Amino acid sequence: MARVKGAMMTRKRRNKILKLAKGYWGSKSKHFKMANQQVMKSLTYAYTGRRLKKRDFRRLWITRINAACKMNGINYSNFMHGLKLANVQINRKMLAELAVNDKAAFTTLVDLAKANLA
Repeated sequence: MARVKGAMMTRKRRNKILKLAKGYWGSKSKHFKMANQQVMKSLTYAYTGRRLKKRDFRRLWITRINAACKMNGINYSNFMHGLKLANVQINRKMLAELAVNDKAAFTTLVDLAKANLA
């Protein structure tokens, strides 16, 4: 029985890495060893970045809600507590959207939160 040589699969594996490294500077896009190291590091950064994105957006939404709350005479913490007491289940993304684009609706929510706090 003929022995199987691994040249084809090795070449495919290397080409896959070099394709991912396309556009990298210098030999990081040309030499397999350097490309492989950089691709592994890049994929780690991408994995971490997908998790950081969630944190960053939540911080942005809270900042926007807080700014809108202060314009309506209440702080963020009391506003969220008031909404919870009023059984209003709306996420921070939508609250931030209302705070930026629909100030009247946000003011209504602030009044509702204030009423439930008192």
